[in-house]
Parts: sequence; structure tokens; C-alpha cells
Amino acid sequence: MTGEVHGGIGAFYATPAGRVAARLVRARLRELWPSLDGRSVLGLGHADPYLDLWQGEAARLVALRPRQLGPPRAAFRSGGRPGPRGGGVMAEEEALPFPDLCFDRVLMVHGLEVAENVRRLLREAWRVLRDDGRLLVVVPNRRGLWAHFETTPFGHGQPYSPGQLGRLLADHLFRVERRDAALFLPPFGFRAVLPVAEFWERAGRALCPPRLAGLAIVEARKDLFAGEPAGAAALRRQVRSLAESLA
Repeated sequence: MTGEVHGGIGAFYATPAGRVAARLVRARLRELWPSLDGRSVLGLGHADPYLDLWQGEAARLVALRPRQLGPPRAAFRSGGRPGPRGGGVMAEEEALPFPDLCFDRVLMVHGLEVAENVRRLLREAWRVLRDDGRLLVVVPNRRGLWAHFETTPFGHGQPYSPGQLGRLLADHLFRVERRDAALFLPPFGFRAVLPVAEFWERAGRALCPPRLAGLAIVEARKDLFAGEPAGAAALRRQVRSLAESLA
């Protein structure tokens, strides 16, 4: 994903179509995580349009964007409210600037499908999550229409089917807990669709299989019995443990 596309994400969410799409996705995220009182939450990718769902109740909200993409050219805040408490951060997606076990929740939107190194991004998410932490991933659905229209940010990067996403998370030490879907309305003809977007979305959820939705949403928790995280952080922990045993 180029910086140009990333900058277009903010521009998309500033349009009427983007605001409606965000509202529909926000409804699903709020259903999955209805309350995060006192929790520490990290948003990876471009999660800014969604993090303020938990503004005022989460202990900390941090939005992180990959450094190579640069800051977005346009920002989106639902209803004009201030941004996430804790502010925004830019960093390498392969080396998040946070200590181990420091977040209760990680929300990944416009992140996984455009990651330059999916394996390292997921391992880093695993590392910074607490042992009882949960990861919520939103990606373009391979079988949905939104993945095939480049006029929206969901039409860029690597789309995933719900099954592919579940297997990918399992391969990286996460256990899938729940699956959901969003954006049953089509990514075209917005002028006619927007006034009835909520009705269309409800009808789609009732009548269409989730595999045809525009977005696949999966919640997973750390699988502590599947293995240990790889990389420098794990190596440092092993060295410390060895040193303590020899002391």
C-alpha cells in the first residue's frame, strides 16, 4: 500500500459514503466490544475512524500507523469529537514501540491487508497483547464486492475470505473466538443507497450469507498454549531467564 492510497483513506472517510460505511462498521465493532471500561486499546493500520467508539471509557487509546506510509492527509473523527486519548503514533509495523503485554485489546483496520510483513505484524500484535488480550481484525472479504472496487480503501491490498483469515490467525498463535461481517450494501450507486443504508445492511445481514459481505471481521484471543512469540523480544526474555537461573 502506498502513501498515496493511505492518504486516500482519510479522504474517503470524509465523504458521505465514507461516513456511512464507517457508521455501519462501527455498529458491528460496538456489538463485539460493547464496553472496554478501564482497558488499554491499540489501533493498528488506520483505526482512527473507529477508536473513539470507546472514548471516555477506555483507560488508553493509541492509534499506530506504519511509518513507511506517513501520516494520513485527511483525518476523520466521528461527530467531530476529539481523537483517541493517547494520541497517534507512527512506527515500523515489524517493531511496535511498546513493551510486552501492555494492551488489553488490539483493533486492526486497514492494516493486515496492506502489511508489508504480515507474519511480523501479527507476531508484534501477539507480543504487546496481555495474556488475556483480544485481537479484532477487519479486512476486505475476498468474495465481497468491496474488495474489487479501488474507489474505496477496501479495494486495495490483499483481501481474505473468513476462512483464510481464521487460518492465518491460527498459524500465528491466535484462537478465533467470533466471526462477523459488515458492508452488505454495494460499493457503487451511493447516491441512491445512502438514504437507506441502514435498512439495506439489516436486510443483507438477514438474507445474505456472511461470506458475501464486503468485510470479514474476526475476533481472536492469544493462544498461550500454541507457542511463544518469535523475534528479539522472545530472545531477550530467554537470556534474562538464563541469567537469573545462573545467578
